[in-house]
Amino acid sequence: MNPKVTTAQGQACLQDLMRIWFDFERQLGRVPLLRRLTQGRFTLADYRLLLLHLRQQVIEGARWISRGASSFDRDFADVRSRVIGHAREEHRDYEMLEADYVAAGGELATIQQGRRNVGSEALHGFMMHRAGQPNPVDLIGAMWIIEGLGEKMAGDWAQRIDAATGGDGRYTRFMRYHGEHDEAHLETLYALIDRVCTGEAERQAIARTARVVARLYALQLEEVEHG
Repeated sequence: MNPKVTTAQGQACLQDLMRIWFDFERQLGRVPLLRRLTQGRFTLADYRLLLLHLRQQVIEGARWISRGASSFDRDFADVRSRVIGHAREEHRDYEMLEADYVAAGGELATIQQGRRNVGSEALHGFMMHRAGQPNPVDLIGAMWIIEGLGEKMAGDWAQRIDAATGGDGRYTRFMRYHGEHDEAHLETLYALIDRVCTGEAERQAIARTARVVARLYALQLEEVEHG
């Protein structure tokens, strides 16, 4: 267990989230595009396609984070402040992603005109709904999955992409950035787990949202090649 999570309820919540994360990793391992990446059969066209579809989730992320922050009342003013700070840090990340797409040979207009795929639509709809609920503490579960992906996988993906496509790091800046910086975001989540996971109802809500977001995020990646 993480020593930064100190309460019994927080430790139980963290244990739930870790189990969900391991299941999420197994789901990602079944995504054809990511299997090609781990097998070294990934192409530059695959990478552009991945960025094209990831942009839709990235550009919407700050919206649901901001909406979630506005849904916390003054009893959760400290949580609201942390969430607002997180949204401020990431609200222009999509620009870095767009620059990588262009550096990898794509047209800026193409990625800017891209549409959400089926999985992205489902993820966006779910997140905006949850973020609009009063005091949506369960969003901690969503952030656990999305920030965990950046901290645990983005750096490795960047290295594999460069190795498979002959890159030198100039078009994997978005993933490298998140691989380096999302650890700090997870530190914030550890602090919030003790704060918001104060009972069984909160624990179950956080776990359920993490499980739903994990499945929808995996679906988003599964749908990359289906448009």
